[in-house]
Amino acid sequence: MLPTTKYAQSGDIFIAYQVSGSGPIDIVFAPGFISHLEHMWEDTRHARFFHGLESFARLIRFDKRGTGLSDRSVGFPTLDERIDDIRVVMDAAGSNRAVLLGISEGGAMIQLFAATYPERVSGLVLIGSYSNAKNSIPSYKDPKLAEAQILASWGTGASLPDFAPGLARDPEFSDWWARFERLSASPSAVIKLRQMNSEIDVTPVLSSIQAPTLVIHRVNDVRCSVENARDMAKAIPNAKMVELPGKDHLVWLEESGAVLAEVRKFVNIAQEPFEPDRVLTTVLFTDIVDSTRQAAAVGDTEWRSVLDAHFSLARSQLRRFRGREVKTLGDGILATFDGPARAVRCAQAIANGVRPLGIAVRAGLHTGEVEIREDDDIGGIAVNIASRVSHLAGSSEVWVSSTVKDLVAGSGLIFADLGPRAIKGLEEELRIFHALR
Repeated sequence: MLPTTKYAQSGDIFIAYQVSGSGPIDIVFAPGFISHLEHMWEDTRHARFFHGLESFARLIRFDKRGTGLSDRSVGFPTLDERIDDIRVVMDAAGSNRAVLLGISEGGAMIQLFAATYPERVSGLVLIGSYSNAKNSIPSYKDPKLAEAQILASWGTGASLPDFAPGLARDPEFSDWWARFERLSASPSAVIKLRQMNSEIDVTPVLSSIQAPTLVIHRVNDVRCSVENARDMAKAIPNAKMVELPGKDHLVWLEESGAVLAEVRKFVNIAQEPFEPDRVLTTVLFTDIVDSTRQAAAVGDTEWRSVLDAHFSLARSQLRRFRGREVKTLGDGILATFDGPARAVRCAQAIANGVRPLGIAVRAGLHTGEVEIREDDDIGGIAVNIASRVSHLAGSSEVWVSSTVKDLVAGSGLIFADLGPRAIKGLEEELRIFHALR
């Protein structure tokens, strides 16, 4: 009997998910760029792999927003939104902590999730995956050619050789794949997903991943380069890489026995729950431009009224964009976010919102690892960098580090490249961007 498809709500979007198996540990399965929860059971190879995982774990699978049985008309899904979807699916399935298993693009998603929510991840399994899309997937370097091919042949199964040339001559699997294309996403949705996916680069967060990690990759993977996988495994502090022969990207189908054996061994040694003392977050600093002169001009009483109105507006925007206020700093705020795109939009909303008060706010953001202190304060180099970036910004401007800019692919945010700037405390200059809109 196949598992029941259920829905978890992520903001205004509904994410389809299934739970099967009853092992002692949870495995959350993040699929590649398209998926269909129910149709995947109809292929014997997929079913064999899922049943294999169920033999030693409780398996939680979902369709990403824009694909399969999840809501389709969602525009360009950002990485912020996608890791939110993982979180709400885990909550709906009653999973506090799990091994996250990511295929291809799903691997990039769970790397960011693991760095952002380390307390919810006991291990990562990255199969045929990558951290930097353009470095790993050659077809992303020529998007116009790929888009023309999609428009001409999507739904016919013509993409199969790009994923599994070894299965392309199997008529039964080819028919299944053609229907898989049609059920998982429309041609226009595939093009949008490819555009967003081509910008994925989670390389800056790899060193922040605390969970033990297993990387499984074919040496001649036809879709994702093994070189990027090797670099990824070297950059993640506690990672082991297993290389398998062959070139089919769908390694978990043709080599399911070998892959399942490696995953089972890995799950058995997954670390015990721990309380992380550091976490990946986006740090926001704001402050009022030229506040000392303005306070002297209007007097203490009126200035206090302006400050109160400013803080009230800033806090309402923090609630709107799910930021956490750490503390006030005179005439500014230090806050953190679990999503960089939300952080940028919050900073822009604050800068725009305070103008009727006759003041101007500047803001700086950086994404990096912060230390969580007992008094709920934060520390570390990431905090210092965000502060320095804020001080560089001009009146009503929101400036961000290159790390923030790299992690907001697909958000629609527009940046102006301000070039490298010297940041006190850093040996090398940091590339800075002005968030325009």
